[in-house]
Formats: sequence, C-alpha cells, structure tokens
Amino acid sequence: MGRLRVLSGRELCQILQQHGFAEVRRRGSHVVMQRRTDTGSITVPVPGSPGVATIESSSDLDVGRW
Repeated sequence: MGRLRVLSGRELCQILQQHGFAEVRRRGSHVVMQRRTDTGSITVPVPGSPGVATIESSSDLDVGRW
C-alpha cells in the first residue's frame, strides 16, 4: 500500500456529500454529516482541524456497504 493522503475537514465533507451525506449541524469548527438509510442513519462528526483522515482515495470510502 502506498503513502496515505491527509484530508482536511472540508475535503472530507465534500467526499461524504458525494456519497449521499448532508450537513445536519455545525458547532464551532465541527460539522456533523448524516446519511439516512432504510434501516436508520449514519452520522459522521468531522472536526475542522487540517489533518482529519487518511484514505488513499474517495473510492476507499465504501459507504455503500452501510
């Protein structure tokens, strides 16, 4: 596996939006993203600090399996 990329909070929110998540609230520098499914919902808190997540590409975010 190659070197993983560090994502900012803004980049992570954009990727989550591409996968059906919506911003449900914001408090300070934190954003809460949520995706509703037939069986419930998936909630992801995203801190606003620069180094949030390390993933190789947006295809690594396999949210379809949830």
